[in-house]
Formats: sequence, structure tokens, C-alpha cells
Amino acid sequence: MASVTLRNVCKAYGDNLISKNVDLDIAEGEFVVFVGPSGCGKSTLLRCIAGLEDITSGDLYIGGERMNEIPPSQRGVGMVFQSYALYPHLNLYDNMSFGLKLAKADNAEIKRRVENAANILQLGHLLERRPKALSGGQRQRVAIGRTLVSQPKVFLLDEPLSNLDAALRVQMRIEIAKLHKQLGSTMIYVTHDQVEAMTMAQKIVVLDGGYVSQVGKPLELYHYPKNRFVAGFIGSPKMNFMSVHIEAAESDRVLVQLANGQTMWIPVSGQTVEAGSRMSLGIRPEHLVGQESGDATIEGHVQVVEKLGYETQVYLKMPNLDADFIYRRPDTLEVEAGDTFTVGIPAHRCHLFHSNGEACQRLYKEVGA
Repeated sequence: MASVTLRNVCKAYGDNLISKNVDLDIAEGEFVVFVGPSGCGKSTLLRCIAGLEDITSGDLYIGGERMNEIPPSQRGVGMVFQSYALYPHLNLYDNMSFGLKLAKADNAEIKRRVENAANILQLGHLLERRPKALSGGQRQRVAIGRTLVSQPKVFLLDEPLSNLDAALRVQMRIEIAKLHKQLGSTMIYVTHDQVEAMTMAQKIVVLDGGYVSQVGKPLELYHYPKNRFVAGFIGSPKMNFMSVHIEAAESDRVLVQLANGQTMWIPVSGQTVEAGSRMSLGIRPEHLVGQESGDATIEGHVQVVEKLGYETQVYLKMPNLDADFIYRRPDTLEVEAGDTFTVGIPAHRCHLFHSNGEACQRLYKEVGA
């Protein structure tokens, strides 16, 4: 395993700049996930690390060695692609050993590595089968095994679960997390699915338009987003936002007025907040409470109710809001479309954002963050 360091890395195709001044430090043995919407540059950045794309400017180090001009085969990285790309006419053993045979490795060493990888991935009893006789999850494990036998210093995984159905995705992300724990290897994983990022990563890198928007542990990004983009991207359903008027600001709290005239003090840093301005208040659907428990309340008309059994999600239409306001609670809830519904807002779970999207520092200490 090896560390990966990026210093002011940029990648451009002609005049189109994709990755913009990226600075990252990935420690040995760390599981890091690049996440962001389609087109944000996460796969491009991964391919630059692999050497499949040239870096336009900046420096890339793997294990402390500068890699800008080093060819992919000499970087000590192994890549698992979105497509399985297995040879259909070869059995699993030959698929997994193909790269080693091209490198003219010793037959005994090939056998040892393939059998070891197959045992780790629970494929030992399937080595004589061809890909068409396997399930999607098994094929993906073969693709991972093919990379594993090369014994790379760094594993690079580019949306490896996107071709699987929902149940297999859950199963495979658990298996990949177990694999990382067993191997202790450095892994960099690309996905657009923030649930995968939250459940698998030790550290998340959120990309927005080619820039690194925030880097941190999953719960750090969830509870303390640095800007409105991260706040809206991390979490499912996404965070609710509403415009508020600033009545007063102190060093450790801000008094906001909601559209219905109610006010409440929010425990955030008020050092950069001006009384009389307008800002954006954010609160997650799962942090809303019953009307009797909130520091303020808001009322809306129920548009849709999603009854999932283990939880209920209520979509409310409210004045002065362009998007639905979502209330989420465990278990079932007796409410139907067309009802008028009131929810409570606990001040300590609120976020406050400037007009440029920058967050005010939250001062409430969340458990586990």
C-alpha cells in the first residue's frame, strides 16, 4: 500500500478545464471516496491518478514518488472499471491470471495469487466456470480479483457497482468494505451515489464543477457541511432550505425570522452575519420534529406521502418555497395528501448559509461527528 498526494492538479481538454487546482492527501491504507454529480470530474481525476489521462498541470505523488511522467504499468496501481470487461471464452482462473501471464510470471506464483484472491472473494469453487455462468455480483468480484492478483499499492475503483441491481449493490458495497478491512490497502472509489460514499468511506472528497468542495469523514460532512452544495448533496432525502430574515447576530448565535413571522435563536457563529440581511436556513428532513417539540413551527399542504413501513416521508407545499419541504420520521404516520400539516423546527439542528453558499460554523456538538 502507498499514500497518494495531489498538489494543484488540473486537467483540461483543450480550453475545457475539468479538474481545477485539486489538493489532496490520501494516507496509506485509507479508503477514500470521490463523490459528486455527473460531470463534476471525479472519474477524470481517478484516471489521472491511474495514468490513463495526462495531468495538464500540478504534481501527483504515489508513495512519495512523483508520477506525472511514469506510465500506468509502473505506478503500482490497479483499476476496477464500471464494466466487468471479462473475456467470455475464458474461465475465471484464466480471466484472473491473464495479466500475470502476459507479464510472464512464474506459473506457481500465478496459481498462488489467483487461489488466494479467489478465496478472499469467495470464488474458489467457481474458478472453472466462464463469465456467462455467473451472476452480476460474482462477475464484479472476478473483476476485483483480476486487479487483486496484480498486488497493486493502490486500488482505484470507478463506479464498479453501477451495473448491479439495488440488492446486489448493497451486498457488494459490504463485501468491498470487508475486503478493504482484510487487505488494509489504499483504495480510491468513485461514485455519484452519496449513500455508497457515506457507508463505505473513511474519508469523502466532494467534487463540484471540478473543484474540491469539502473533504472529511462521512458524519463530518453530514453534520457540518462547509457550503450549501455539500449540505444539499450529502443526505437522502436532501436537506430542506428556506429563506430567513436576520433579526440579530451575536458571536455564538443568530436570531432568524421565518416567513410566518416566528423567530428563533440558532447556535451558529454570527461573526460574519449582518442584522437585516437575508440568508438561507437548512434543516434535514429527519431532524424535523412534531410541532409541540420545535423551537418554531411551519405549516404546509401535504402533496405526497411515501409510506415505506420503517419510515414515512411527507412532502409539503409551503408559501415562498420553490421546492417541496420534506418531513421524515421513523415508523408510520397517519397523514394523507391534501391534509394541512405542521412540523416543528429544533434550532440546534439548523444550518445557516450566506448568499454565496458559505455556511456559518455550527456550534452544536453532534454525537459521533
